[in-house]
Amino acid sequence: MLRWLKIKTDGIRPMKKETQIVSLGRDKKWTQGVINPPVYRASTMVFDTIEDMRFAAKNKANGEMFYGRRGGPTHFAFQAAIAELEGGVGTALYPSGSAAISNSLLSFLKSGDHLLMVDSAYEPTRDLCDKLLAGYGIETTYYDPMIGDDIEALIQPNTKVLFLESPGSITMEVQDVPTLSRIAHQHDIVVMLDNTWASPINSRPFEMGVDISIQAATKYIVGHSDVMMGTATANEKHWEQLREHSYLLGQCTSPDDVYLASRGLRTLGIRLAQHEQNALKIANWLNSRPEVDHLRHPAFESCPGHEFFKRDFSASNGLFSFVLKQGDVRSVTAFVENMKHFKMGFSWGGYESLILGVFGIDKLRTATQWDSSKPLIRLHIGLENVDDLIADLDAAFERYNQVLNR
Repeated sequence: MLRWLKIKTDGIRPMKKETQIVSLGRDKKWTQGVINPPVYRASTMVFDTIEDMRFAAKNKANGEMFYGRRGGPTHFAFQAAIAELEGGVGTALYPSGSAAISNSLLSFLKSGDHLLMVDSAYEPTRDLCDKLLAGYGIETTYYDPMIGDDIEALIQPNTKVLFLESPGSITMEVQDVPTLSRIAHQHDIVVMLDNTWASPINSRPFEMGVDISIQAATKYIVGHSDVMMGTATANEKHWEQLREHSYLLGQCTSPDDVYLASRGLRTLGIRLAQHEQNALKIANWLNSRPEVDHLRHPAFESCPGHEFFKRDFSASNGLFSFVLKQGDVRSVTAFVENMKHFKMGFSWGGYESLILGVFGIDKLRTATQWDSSKPLIRLHIGLENVDDLIADLDAAFERYNQVLNR
């Protein structure tokens, strides 16, 4: 289990992750000595001499002020913090998590290339492959998230990217990232991981062989459900191409949004610990309910890939699913509607609890099968009192059973 982040220091023992979260990205070059990096709003940077302009142009990739789309001190401070937390060389910023995914893929794929995409991917990622990349002449093959060594049989001569999402969207399968990365690299394939569930602190993607780690910073990094943002962090081999191609695709983010993300980052550790604690209590309660078939929570043995979670993650969070033994649209609707504390919404990672009754999972799978006769409900457990949340869920089961038993 990864208990701290391994940052090399001069004779000083590695900082614990809680200390890093507070300390990183606060170089005086960016902060000017204040605690939080100020908001620098700028489209144009001006120069006193031709020599200054040439120097900025030459060193723009190394944090010199050049043009607004390249970012300013607010951006640079946040990028440095995320890159170091995840263990990469550099971090690119995007206006959403989906933009981080699409731009990462477009930075390394061209017409005629082949992409291996996990079958349990976030639905917009799948739509990107089927509706956009296909039109660009990029072929996608979906694979079982639990495929392991057998991934090699799907690799083609033109396979350029292997895309992972671990745990998977909705159904929460945890992938064997080191094995998949090792095999991909034997064929010179770029490995990308949607690492949003782990956040920058609960796994070490680059130590597992990942080349590009992607975050929907909208979720736990921001933490307050009020900013859309994505990040993609790359290793040394792939950083320059990711950075420059993303720039060519016109990606940039508001410094005001970056400021809020940077501020949210400072409380990430303590928030995630509380999300995890609350979620585990509720998951254990759900596990005792006679209506529940099984939990899709990586910390529980019933979740596919639980053994990889124990090996590769330092902690869990507030997002998980559970599967009911039976039910239909009417009974599940009765469950999720009229909640007092849980709200219905498509995102997660904020301080509030959310609930979704998920239908049609079988229609979003082509490499695997899903038994839709057993309904799935996804929860994000927020920072409310756990007893209040359990009471809310208990009332939901009462409504569910009333409809089911009519």
